[in-house]
Amino acid sequence: MGDVVHALPAVAALRRALPDCHLGWAIEPRWSELLETRRSMPGAPRGPEKPLVDRVHPVPTRAWKQRPVSLATLREIVTLRREMLAERYDLCVDLQGSIRSSIVGWLAGAQRFFGPEAPREKQARWLYGTPFATSSAHVIEQACELLGAAAGLPLKPATVEFPREARAELWAKSFLEFELKSQPYVVLAPTAGWGAKEWPAERYRKLAAALGAAGLSVVVNAVPGKMGVPDSIALGGVAKIAVCNLPHMVSLLRHASLVIGGDSGPIHVAAALGRPVLSLFGPTDPARTGPLGERARTLRHPGSITDHRRHRATEEGLAKIGVDEVLGAALELLVR
Repeated sequence: MGDVVHALPAVAALRRALPDCHLGWAIEPRWSELLETRRSMPGAPRGPEKPLVDRVHPVPTRAWKQRPVSLATLREIVTLRREMLAERYDLCVDLQGSIRSSIVGWLAGAQRFFGPEAPREKQARWLYGTPFATSSAHVIEQACELLGAAAGLPLKPATVEFPREARAELWAKSFLEFELKSQPYVVLAPTAGWGAKEWPAERYRKLAAALGAAGLSVVVNAVPGKMGVPDSIALGGVAKIAVCNLPHMVSLLRHASLVIGGDSGPIHVAAALGRPVLSLFGPTDPARTGPLGERARTLRHPGSITDHRRHRATEEGLAKIGVDEVLGAALELLVR
């Protein structure tokens, strides 16, 4: 999810600069609801259910990796290429910089193909017609540089409009009215892709209790089938639990007064929505992937060391961030 969400502010900026431009996006199916609802029909005009791009091309690269030489994979690749060629794209930009993304971009058959000069996987560069060197440290700003160079426009990160799924919006409204009595609420996003990025659950529970004592409702974002950490945080009634799929999560975050969590999808989606965000970083570098914007603040202990080896235990520096420090920063953001 991170690669998609970090690219969205640049694409949103391009859409604002060129409102009539025809934009397509090749994306893993499991993240496509960040671009369009399931009810959105291919070829339908942009609207609340598909606000940013004109065409979404589902690309099941995870499935292809599991069956690389099967007939099913070959058929899907041929179908994808036909669909993208039919759109007659003038320009393709690889914002991910992986071998897979560069191959998918090449399949589009665009006249010009831009990509990062120093991609994440160096072999990806072989397929770019125009490699471009970015100078920014942050991945969102790098995406703006790259996309701006390709389009010939200066771009700065823009607030993102995510699809509005009617049932998800209705669920969020009902949850807010019946569970929270329409009070302002703080969302805690305690889980992440790997354990080293997760602040201890017991501290989230104490934080939830302190926020509640300050008169705020607290909601713990939970992923279906992964209830252990949210259940332990909400123990004793200090918080409500919201079990969210992707559209539900976006709707929940869209109305939040503040979102607190580690380096994870919900934090980055909330930042892209322009919501106040307090992120707790440990083994990843916020200068590269932290939330941006005037309403975003990041806490990282000076002793934290950047390490992407996906350890299970909470990173030592992250574990040194105390509840009082997080509570103070949260209350400051809430009164801005």
